[in-house]
Amino acid sequence: MSRGISAFFSKRSTLRDYLLILTGTFLMGVAINFIYEPMELVTGGVTGLGIIIKHFTAGRIDLGGEGIAIWITNLLFNIPVFLISLKVFGFRYIAKTLFATLALSGFLAVLPSFSLFEGDYILSVIFGGLLSGAGIGLVLLTMATTGGTDMLGMLIRHKNPHLTVPQIIFVLDGLIVLTGAVVFGIKAALYATIAVYITSKVSDNLLDGLKFAKCAYIISDLADDIAEEILVELDRGVTGLNGEGMFSHLDKKVLYCVVSRKEMVRVLDIVYKHDPTAFVTISDVREVWGEGYGELKRRKN
Repeated sequence: MSRGISAFFSKRSTLRDYLLILTGTFLMGVAINFIYEPMELVTGGVTGLGIIIKHFTAGRIDLGGEGIAIWITNLLFNIPVFLISLKVFGFRYIAKTLFATLALSGFLAVLPSFSLFEGDYILSVIFGGLLSGAGIGLVLLTMATTGGTDMLGMLIRHKNPHLTVPQIIFVLDGLIVLTGAVVFGIKAALYATIAVYITSKVSDNLLDGLKFAKCAYIISDLADDIAEEILVELDRGVTGLNGEGMFSHLDKKVLYCVVSRKEMVRVLDIVYKHDPTAFVTISDVREVWGEGYGELKRRKN
């Protein structure tokens, strides 16, 4: 029984992806409603902006004195972003991200808002970072995001290719965190920064462990088709090596590519799509330098 469950979650499937998205967005919803919002910790993103808006509208709008709910602002801010993304990238590209955004908004709507750690910033940032980091990591494993500044960052990069998505998101989220510092004070902002750090570490370790990237060797009679789709879909380089099957003495094309662990899931999808009988080996890569990963620099002694 346990082997069957393990195999299910190790295999790439649509059902598996949507279960991971639901689990991840639930954890994020718990972190936001039970920790971040009650403690006024603005950790960036559209939900962080929602915490600020809820604070400003509390008592000013006839909503029972509680202000505009975070799930409402999450939906409202994402609607135009998704409409533009739909036109630019197409529905296939944003389908799972759209589902993740709706799922997060749904959990924010149904989960109650109360403080798990009333007045305790230390426990709040530790458990908030753990929960949100795990949630974000599970969503990213499916090649999706929860929309917001992530999707906006991709749209901005589409118009400004000299910028990277992480750079854009850093600026957008940084502005939201600074706004939170002005509204709720520097103390809350500093603790929120710690929560952001914990979140990023947890999500990164969930995605990549302690490894930077993965490399794959792919042996297939349909190597050209596989390489072309990796080049187009993932925008990652692929190197073709000439090989020979020592049993058959037939010429073989061996593909070599280096991608992140998250992208490796997509690589395996592409290989299986073109050639389910392909021979693939995957190994960890500690460091990567070169185009797409960073400039190669001389090591200092």
